[in-house]
Amino acid sequence: MTHNHEDGNALAGPLLDVFAFEVSTATARCAGCTRTEPIVALHVYQGGPGVVARCPGCGDVLLRYAETPHGRWLDLRGTAVLHFGAATG
Repeated sequence: MTHNHEDGNALAGPLLDVFAFEVSTATARCAGCTRTEPIVALHVYQGGPGVVARCPGCGDVLLRYAETPHGRWLDLRGTAVLHFGAATG
């Protein structure tokens, strides 16, 4: 294993491309039951301090999103994989 690494700034370009897409076209794999569904098929609950999306199969939470005075928070720990279209360009 090499110890030559860069800091997190090396992710700026690739992650800009990742987070600048139409998320409803993506699919998510549940970390609990491994079911893969389009984002639009998730069961979304609003009305609390944020938004919660659950797996339509097992009901596990795939993602949480909240906007606060301290910033926007995205928790994807229930999502094993988030897949979106092939890179273009």
